[in-house]
Amino acid sequence: MNSSLPVPVSNADSAPYWEGAKNGRLLVRHCKACDTFHFMPRHLCPNCWSDSLDWTESTGLGTVYSYTVIRRAPLAVFAPLVPYVVALIELEEGVRMMANIMGEHALSVQIGDKVKVMFEKRGEDAVVPQFELLAR
Repeated sequence: MNSSLPVPVSNADSAPYWEGAKNGRLLVRHCKACDTFHFMPRHLCPNCWSDSLDWTESTGLGTVYSYTVIRRAPLAVFAPLVPYVVALIELEEGVRMMANIMGEHALSVQIGDKVKVMFEKRGEDAVVPQFELLAR
């Protein structure tokens, strides 16, 4: 648990996502009208603008689409973590999301690496989906 890092702020569109994370589930939005998945949580489908949406549990598996290594903390609270990896992950469901790559081999990440979701506890009651490398 990292109690010093910022905790996510939930709103009406993202509350189920954060509640899923607290329960160890990575949820993505699914549009019933055009049968597409999307991320970030929002009220309308970004593909067809339908409000006929539901939540689907992701497999939590994905591929590193892109990444960067943060070597200079943007805020003092992140300074103890540098260097750390921020990656764009393409989930099996086809959506992309930003997250950290965690674990002892995180700095060896490469584009195309397979990853799986893990959940980082923050503060008293928050959980943030992050990813870890699968064996190469």
